[in-house]
Amino acid sequence: MTLYYEEEGNLNLPVECEEIAKQVIPAALDYIGCPYEAEINLLLTMDEQICELNTQFRGIGRPTDVLSFPMIDFEVPGNFSFLETAEEYFNPESGELCLGDIVISKERVTAQAEEYGHSVLREYAFLIVHSVLHLAGYDHINDSDRLEMERLQEEIMSLINILR
Repeated sequence: MTLYYEEEGNLNLPVECEEIAKQVIPAALDYIGCPYEAEINLLLTMDEQICELNTQFRGIGRPTDVLSFPMIDFEVPGNFSFLETAEEYFNPESGELCLGDIVISKERVTAQAEEYGHSVLREYAFLIVHSVLHLAGYDHINDSDRLEMERLQEEIMSLINILR
């Protein structure tokens, strides 16, 4: 797996953000059965910058905790089989599957960790898992999809042993 990691803003989370992402992302992808080595971009930023992105791409003028920008439209969430003949989704140099971009607000990580009564580590890892599922086509628009995504999130968090 290749992780392109970037961090901006003057807030530093009290965890090894890049190393945690390098552990959480492959675990999540393995759990949902991704058969390919993958490439993901991860940006940790501040509320002001994520608000700009949220406004630009979703038309919602407020900060959010995480934004996911998938490179692939999955007809069935987590079904990677159609990619066998879809070379355009793979980096021609590395052969890795280009899944997309994750943007996380560091301010939301700390605020939500406090609000939910768990560690910054747990909140940060959870947001990565949540976003990886979005990159693989999962969503939470309707109740059945939301329940499936919540189940997968909890199973993955348990697997990586980062609990509430």
